Amino acid sequence: MTRLIPRALALGAIATLLAIGAASATPGAGASPSTLGRGTLAAGDKIKTDQLKLDVRHDLDVVTQTITIAPGGHTGWHSHPGPVFVTITAGAMTFDDGDDPSCTPVVYSTGDAFIDQGSGHVHIARNEGATNLVLYATYLLPVGAPLRTDQPAPGNCPF
Repeated sequence: MTRLIPRALALGAIATLLAIGAASATPGAGASPSTLGRGTLAAGDKIKTDQLKLDVRHDLDVVTQTITIAPGGHTGWHSHPGPVFVTITAGAMTFDDGDDPSCTPVVYSTGDAFIDQGSGHVHIARNEGATNLVLYATYLLPVGAPLRTDQPAPGNCPF
């Protein structure tokens, strides 16, 4: 019986920490993702052109989504386990980096593309415009990994 009390206390502490972590996460608002497809690249696949070199060292899931963010909406602070190729197809995206102490946003407009480094990089995408922001995101992820992980606000931005 005396062994059960420390175990119960430990389990209670773990449950409390998990609840605090979930409560401090910042899920998105006004963002509607739609997955277009998911497939797996096999380890050993390679491509080399004048513009790009890709060497797949471990099996990777490739997932493509279209994401629409309504005016005033945002993705919430989050990270990805692998890199994400992003193309803006309508509107403008305000991108804030969790590592930037000055919280200086980068604005990407229709036709812009960039690569989010992934690997736990915390960031948020916001639509500060008057029209829908539409983007395509192609994720390169460990097989079976989630596309994103909600993160707490890093505290570097006033929002």
